[in-house]
Amino acid sequence: MTRNRVHKNEDDWRKELTPEQFAVCRRKGTEPAFTGEYHDCKEEGVYRCACCGNELFSSGAKFDSGTGWPSFHSPMDDDAVRTEPDVSHGMHRTEVLCSACDAHLGHVFGDGPQPTGLRYCINY
Repeated sequence: MTRNRVHKNEDDWRKELTPEQFAVCRRKGTEPAFTGEYHDCKEEGVYRCACCGNELFSSGAKFDSGTGWPSFHSPMDDDAVRTEPDVSHGMHRTEVLCSACDAHLGHVFGDGPQPTGLRYCINY
């Protein structure tokens, strides 16, 4: 599925998002562990981008990683998210971004469960 791209300037994002959402999603911040609205959520449904509403992850792919952030073994589909290298803070990680609006979502690691062996560690 091809995503419709969402383009907004910084002022528009700042008006639409809470200060915390803006800091995480547009400034590549991180929610403190165990504080996010969805870290312990057990409800069935779809997790969407806080910025644009893009469908990102299904509750069926969510698992308890014990890290304090919502963790998923796979996105909704191959086009839901995109990744890029992140060498900030002296680490080598893989950043996860919304494919529609480029919001910073978190990082993906290779220590997750089957069927993918991946752990998408996601804010908001």
